[in-house]
Amino acid sequence: MASSLTCAGVVWAFLSFLCAATSCVGFFMPYWLLGSQLEKSVSFGTFRRCSYPVRDESRQMTVMVEQCGRYASFQAIPSAEWRICTVVTGLGCGLLLLVALTALMGCCVSELISRTVGRVAGGIQFLGG
Repeated sequence: MASSLTCAGVVWAFLSFLCAATSCVGFFMPYWLLGSQLEKSVSFGTFRRCSYPVRDESRQMTVMVEQCGRYASFQAIPSAEWRICTVVTGLGCGLLLLVALTALMGCCVSELISRTVGRVAGGIQFLGG
């Protein structure tokens, strides 16, 4: 297999992939904020939450649902700031994955990544980060 990357480019490709994978895992995990509510441990991220309170109308009280789940809709995310964060972080993870996978393909395919493409990819990574 021929490569269009230098040795530094190969290292960049693998580090880019590791960083993109770590960012995506962090984005999908609901452990951004940890705390307690109604004597239960709770956590939530931009679009997922674990152990959250709901109103039980039959017993007329608030109970804790002790499971993880995503919000029912985009509008159910608690605030406009968290909705913006969800969109921006999701787009950033998508850009990082796009660049990382392209760089990894550059390790296997000759003439895929030129100096100009590498510079543009670095700029995209900067924006994605």
